Amino acid sequence: MKEATIGWGWPSRDAAALDDAQLAGCYAINDRSRQSVRVNFVASIDGATTDHGVSGGLSGQADKRVFDLLRRLSDVILVGAGTVRAEGYGAMRLDAASVRLRRANGLADHPVFAIVSGTLGLDPESPVFTQAPVKAIVVTIGASSYEKQEALSRVTEVLVCGEQKLDVGVMLDAFAQRGLRQVLCEGGPTLFGALVETDRVDELCLTISPLLEAGHAHRIVVGAPEKARRMTLHHVLVSDGTLMLRYLRASDL
Repeated sequence: MKEATIGWGWPSRDAAALDDAQLAGCYAINDRSRQSVRVNFVASIDGATTDHGVSGGLSGQADKRVFDLLRRLSDVILVGAGTVRAEGYGAMRLDAASVRLRRANGLADHPVFAIVSGTLGLDPESPVFTQAPVKAIVVTIGASSYEKQEALSRVTEVLVCGEQKLDVGVMLDAFAQRGLRQVLCEGGPTLFGALVETDRVDELCLTISPLLEAGHAHRIVVGAPEKARRMTLHHVLVSDGTLMLRYLRASDL
């Protein structure tokens, strides 16, 4: 397998040289019996999370391949409502090849889509809900509109987790009670900040795109109080100048 050395001697692997099974092995979850929260982000080399307002401009072929793979391995995809709107999310429906791989590994055909929204500015008629292969979940707070909760509950499951602020622990416990142990958060930065603040991030998959963006784009974390939390680098994958990094809690190695 092709391997190179970057930086101060850290071994890297050429992502293009890995077949699907080998790539999946790079992101394998060692213990699926316990709940684990994995976060996936892409950023420019100067720290921007978007290009002209969306993350897609930072993402290349290799990053998209990892993006799809992480979805295949997950029980629930967790996304903030602002990211759903900005990135144009549709129903959480995987392709036929992904469904076959999930079945072969004893997983449900599709992961559950969970959207976090404090204001419930979501359209019940959106394809996100009406075309979903499995009923989506909307996570909100008690202070949100009861009428909007009622309207959304006709097409999705509404979970109230916290009164004035998202209670991450209550949300993750609710997922676990539904058998949704492998959580993949795809953003945005505010939701990531809530997970960091409550120390519930077990893993970060971070793609560094070889672009300088400047501008006023967010960092990958917004809103969490400043506090260092050490992670351990598990691997580095390289593709045409793009770095795909996987960081784990030291206890998860």
